[in-house]
Formats: sequence, structure tokens, C-alpha cells
Amino acid sequence: MWAGLAATRLIEDLFARSPVLGWIGAGLLVLVLISALAIIVREMVGLWRLQRLGTTQADAARAISANDAKAAATTLADLKSIYNGRSDMRWGLAQLAEHSQAVMDPADRIKLAERDLLSTLDGEANRIIARAARRVSVVTAIAPAALDIALVGAQNLRMKREIATLYGGRPGTLGTMRLVRMVAGHLAVTGGLALSDGVISAVIGKGLIGRLSARFGEGAVNGILTARIGLAAMQLCRPLPFLTQAKPGLSDFMREVVNFGGDAGQGNQDKSGKSD
Repeated sequence: MWAGLAATRLIEDLFARSPVLGWIGAGLLVLVLISALAIIVREMVGLWRLQRLGTTQADAARAISANDAKAAATTLADLKSIYNGRSDMRWGLAQLAEHSQAVMDPADRIKLAERDLLSTLDGEANRIIARAARRVSVVTAIAPAALDIALVGAQNLRMKREIATLYGGRPGTLGTMRLVRMVAGHLAVTGGLALSDGVISAVIGKGLIGRLSARFGEGAVNGILTARIGLAAMQLCRPLPFLTQAKPGLSDFMREVVNFGGDAGQGNQDKSGKSD
């Protein structure tokens, strides 16, 4: 109400001074309202897309556990709606449409969809997590102590948004905040941030990084924690549970975290190539 009265009073004052100023002010007000409406719509769409990923995953789990044909059909329809129009998913959608005609079992249809649609996305998600983990480890090692927390937080937010966008979420600001809460809740339930003594000793106590510098050791630990957060975000944003594809673990990213040279995600690419 205050903003509306202030805007109305401003327009009236501008018209009192000059009709030209009044129309300019009215036009700018219309642009502001349209922009605000566009932002609201984008945020609502982002929240809806993020929620749809979770709903699709729940439908797929029900189709697997209860052998529910209706849930399987709903899952496949949601997957086609999510990835329809994406150039990188055309081949997978075509393969799914071709193969699904000969498969009637609900569980097998979900497994077929995972193989045809998500295998490529999983590889890219692994590369996103590996890059973020390496960036965090490097930033922690070389950045001043006053800035490393902010930089690490920014890298984690960027990683979560990239993973959600990759799987079809496209979250805005509100969607990213919701994803952060979802990841935090998931890690709190599963204890995902608890590092075992064996991992810490392998990275810091016995590793070359720990012998060289305590800051490099802290960077390695932060990189491991970032990888855990990325795995949680991947599990939440992935529209299907892991069935035919191997579920990535923290050990898959250890080399990228402790190795400050080479291409990030190379080990994951090699692993995915061997599994294929």
C-alpha cells in the first residue's frame, strides 16, 4: 500500500509539473510493474520445476516398488515434458520412444528411461561436482582467510544451480534457496557431512598436501565437503532414482580434490567409459 501510494503521488506530481514528465513517469512505472511480474513468474516457474523433479522421482520409486503401471506412465510423461525441446536430449528421447514400445513391465520402463536419458546427464553432473570441489580446494588454499568462506559459499551455490539446471530444474533465487534447504535437510538426515577419520588421515595426515601446508589440507577437506554437498544435490535433483547406473560416491572425486593438476572430471569420464 505504501509503495502504491508513493508511486501514485509521484506520478501526480510529475503531471502537475509537466504532462511530458507525467507520461514518462507513468511509462517507467508500467515497465517496473511488468519487470516485477516477470520476476515473480520466473521464480514461481523455477519453484514448480524443482518440485516437479521431486514428484517425478517419487512416481518412479512407486512404479519400481509397487510395479505400478500408472505411476510408470506418469513418470515417462513427466520426463518427456521436462526434456522435450532440449537439443542434447533429442537422441535419448528418440531412443526411449523407440524402445519403450516393446517394454511393458513398469520397472523395466523406468530402467530404460534412466539408461536412455540420464546416463549422459549423470556424467556431466559428475564433472560439475569435480570442478566445484577442485575450485573450492584451490580457493581455500590461496585465498585470504577473510574471503575464503564467501568464495566457497558462492562456489557451492553455483554448483547446486548448475546441477538443478542440468536435470531440468532451472531454479531462480527462491528456487536456489529452497534447494539449499533441501540439501541441508538431506545431509542432516543422512549424516553426509560427517567425514571419517580414515578419509581425513588419507587426505591430510598421510598425504603430500598435508605435509606441504595446513592451508592445502584445509582446502582438500573443504573440497571433499563440497563433493558431498554436490552428491546430495544430484540425488535430490535427479528425476529418477539410481537403478541401472552406478551411484557415484565420494571416492570418485578424491583424485580431483587432492590433485591440483590435470582436467577435472577426467577420472569420472574414464570410469563412465569403462562401465559403458
